[in-house]
Amino acid sequence: MSKVAYIRVSSKDQNAGRQHQALSSYGIDRFFEEKISGKDMNRPEMKRLLDWVREGDTLYVESFSRLARNMLDLLKIVDVLTKKKVGFISLKESIDTTTPAGRLQLGVFAAIYQFERECSKERQ
Repeated sequence: MSKVAYIRVSSKDQNAGRQHQALSSYGIDRFFEEKISGKDMNRPEMKRLLDWVREGDTLYVESFSRLARNMLDLLKIVDVLTKKKVGFISLKESIDTTTPAGRLQLGVFAAIYQFERECSKERQ
């Protein structure tokens, strides 16, 4: 069982030091880091991470925004992790899918996203 971290900044001139510092006390075994926009899911290190993680591992991020630009992408990524039986912890939002409360919180986020999407469609 490994503790894995994903760190992302949007451009090559940005510094990921704040994220490293936030994650430093969690005993991370492996870091996946990239300097690329989060505008889509086509990110090489994120793909490597999703291929690499195994059942029992836990993925740590400093915040949701480092992993996904929007709620739909976040839910897709967490779905992949869940199917692989990999936990997900976001420090800033205090979400931990290895606990029942954390899974409930993420479920609430998913429900709110779905509600907003349906309301938007009705307005159109």
